[in-house]
Amino acid sequence: MPIVQVALDLPLNRLFDYEAPTATPEDVGRRVLVPFGQDEKVGVILAVNTGSDHPSEQIKPVKTLWRDVPALSQSDLGFLRFCSAYYHHPLGSVVLNALPPGLRRISGWSPPKRLAKVVVPEAVPFPSLTPDQSLAAETIRAHTSGFRPFLLKGITGSGKTEVYLNAIQHRVQQGLQVLVLTPEINLTPQFELRFRQRLPAVPLVSLHSNLGEKERVARWLKAQSGEASVILGTRLAVLCPIPRLGLIVVDEEHDASYKQQEGLRYSARDLAIVRAQMLEIPIILGSATPALESWWNSQSGRYQLLKLSQRAQPGAQLPRIQLVPSPPRHTTQSVAKPVLQALQHRLERAEQSLVFINRRGYAPVLLCSQCGWVSECSRCSARMVVHLRAHQLRCHHCGEQRAIPRHCPECGNSRLESTGDGTQKIEAVLREQFPAARILRVDSDTLSRRDAWVDTAAAIQSGDVDIIVGTQIMVKGHDFPKITLVAALNVDGSLFSSDFRGSERLFSQLVQVAGRAGRADRPGEVMIQTAFPEHPLFNALYEHDYEGFAARELEQRRLAGFPPFVHQAILRAAAENASHVESFMAEAVQLAKPLAEGVEIYDPVPAPMARLAGKTRLQLLAQCTHRGRLQAFLTAWQTHLFAIARSRVSWVLDVDPLEL
Repeated sequence: MPIVQVALDLPLNRLFDYEAPTATPEDVGRRVLVPFGQDEKVGVILAVNTGSDHPSEQIKPVKTLWRDVPALSQSDLGFLRFCSAYYHHPLGSVVLNALPPGLRRISGWSPPKRLAKVVVPEAVPFPSLTPDQSLAAETIRAHTSGFRPFLLKGITGSGKTEVYLNAIQHRVQQGLQVLVLTPEINLTPQFELRFRQRLPAVPLVSLHSNLGEKERVARWLKAQSGEASVILGTRLAVLCPIPRLGLIVVDEEHDASYKQQEGLRYSARDLAIVRAQMLEIPIILGSATPALESWWNSQSGRYQLLKLSQRAQPGAQLPRIQLVPSPPRHTTQSVAKPVLQALQHRLERAEQSLVFINRRGYAPVLLCSQCGWVSECSRCSARMVVHLRAHQLRCHHCGEQRAIPRHCPECGNSRLESTGDGTQKIEAVLREQFPAARILRVDSDTLSRRDAWVDTAAAIQSGDVDIIVGTQIMVKGHDFPKITLVAALNVDGSLFSSDFRGSERLFSQLVQVAGRAGRADRPGEVMIQTAFPEHPLFNALYEHDYEGFAARELEQRRLAGFPPFVHQAILRAAAENASHVESFMAEAVQLAKPLAEGVEIYDPVPAPMARLAGKTRLQLLAQCTHRGRLQAFLTAWQTHLFAIARSRVSWVLDVDPLEL
């Protein structure tokens, strides 16, 4: 009787044996429905054997072996095994999460009756490339075989996408498939449009979590079968099986959205590099502000650096950057007068403006000036944000909501004050200042509807909007040629962040938001409100000097012993009872010490958000200058952690964390 080893989506680092009378070695990588306790679960066969180490009476039969879709290949499974081993996450969870949700249902899967209609736009010929673009494209095309990572550093508006398209066309003509990763769902429509315009005959599918379940499976299968030549997607697409993969493109490679922050905490960018290395194919990492780890790799020769130093649009120049003093704290003024004047000038010239503030809601704090009461979340170490239109206080971390109180809960004072600025407040200020202006707020509250971004982008593109008030959703790679002014508010908080990546994130964010201005033939201007105009970060920004900024940041990290000069992992644990998580962490430290030769182990500390959704959270940092030594330690430590695991404590190892 054939015995199959099945991977199940469980927090257990093992496989499970089942009888499967009809199974053959060709069924490795196929889905099965199996009994598990009182339930049934969908799993994936990872091996077919003739026997088992377990007594035969303990081995249950497989209920269903599905052969309705192609099996995951040995190459796919090898990649997923690496992912499990490197991120120290149970293999079954990794394998099952590589499948779209529709293939994980115990009821099985059936094709959709009707696929979403693909709108084919009118074809647009390839434009003439700039000298920088031509050199980059020729360098990539000249690499005909083997692994090669290219870091394409191009200023905003320099036409990185045209270089991608040139490389993609070359690979598709060779009969190969291409994977293109973008950091945000909202970027996929414009990428898809550009690709279909340039390559109308090339089959393309996009993969992201906003798709309907059956539609997502259908597109996933087109990638797996080889029917789709270009696969465009968010981070989840890096796990998609692509049999003839010949090139990977990671756009905005610096973006933190490529790092999954729940469950399997993988970096899609890093896995894309590993996948390219395994398949011995080239990979293009594109950004105006590369992650410092990527920049360091280009400077040390691990990546080949390609530069685009001029904007692609004829006559387009980098925007002029102006630092504007923030309004005094003792005033209620949110937007400085020079910014208001600049907005008025754009309205008079029928040009668009973007006001960037990376905080949604009306105000971040509701307080009582009489007794000092502050609106805090009952389940998180966070303050509840005022949402004035809904007359609610909302926690942006756990989702708790409650009505705005009429009186202070502590002293009864009826004069409660909202302090700080959010997108709703800035929108209200600008509507009062410019009553005739067409103002559009763009944040996760206004984009909650599935297709909201498509309508929003169309309104901006057509010129039906004068002023956009937006969060970071607006800064990532969007091309709106009518925007000539960008005003950035409330940016100082990141200058002195306790996170060593705070300055890097702020610099990248400001470069990206500045890049929305003046992308066509009209000159752009960027106004940044700050109380610290002499800060070196603003000097580098003013000079458009990423390389100088990166050199200073890397030297500071080298002296402090931070990545990329060390490798890090964090044990994160949480429990409703604080004593449970504290005892688990204390035991974890004692288990780590004998194993940690050459690895620094720090004491457990509260997480930056010490309490989240009713759970107390602690974390423990381990770091080492040698990646392999850190990995060996984590492998041994994880075995002990599984042994002491408690049902009341949830824990995860976060390798290469972006948040400390």
